[in-house]
Amino acid sequence: MQYRLAATIALALVAASPSGFAQQVRPRPAAPVQPPTLSASRSAMAGSMLTVFASKAPAQSQLAIARPGDPAESAIVSVILGAVSATAITTPGEPGSYELRLIRQDSGKPEILARQPLAATVPSATLSAPDRAKAKTSVPVRGIGPNGERDRVVITAPDAAVDAAGPSFFPAENVEALLEAPDTPGSYELRYVMNAPLSGQRILARRPLTIE
Repeated sequence: MQYRLAATIALALVAASPSGFAQQVRPRPAAPVQPPTLSASRSAMAGSMLTVFASKAPAQSQLAIARPGDPAESAIVSVILGAVSATAITTPGEPGSYELRLIRQDSGKPEILARQPLAATVPSATLSAPDRAKAKTSVPVRGIGPNGERDRVVITAPDAAVDAAGPSFFPAENVEALLEAPDTPGSYELRYVMNAPLSGQRILARRPLTIE
């Protein structure tokens, strides 16, 4: 009888002890939810294509470039994020300080989920081609610049407007191409024309070309 009583008392003491076997197991706290993030170069040539990686972005959210301090609904350029994590966006053609933003549009009012500073540097371009070519022949041309999606390398008259048409190619697709020389002999000009948000069309480089 005394043995049973002692055992009962011992079990009661263990159950009452904070460090005993009967101590209640507390649930672990839930891991914090990670917010969406952006990852991209913090500096890029004005008018160039910038590759941006977005993680945990809601469906149909937007990637935008705006001026720091502008409201969420204000954007210089924006694109809808697709299913892949990497997205390309054209930087503004004017050098300066900007902000890369991840915007959610499904909440009624645009909401900035993530942001990152972006510095756009002065744009420049180089051209390579023969000084002279025969009329109606193929002219090998190379043009490197911001390589924005709407930039072009074109042969025009020296006094033609910035948007003048002529034999051309898009350096964003390939920096080298064969352009057909004009039919009429004379003095022409090879141009690299940037076409970017804010700046519009701007001649970054030009090279004389004589057609014989």
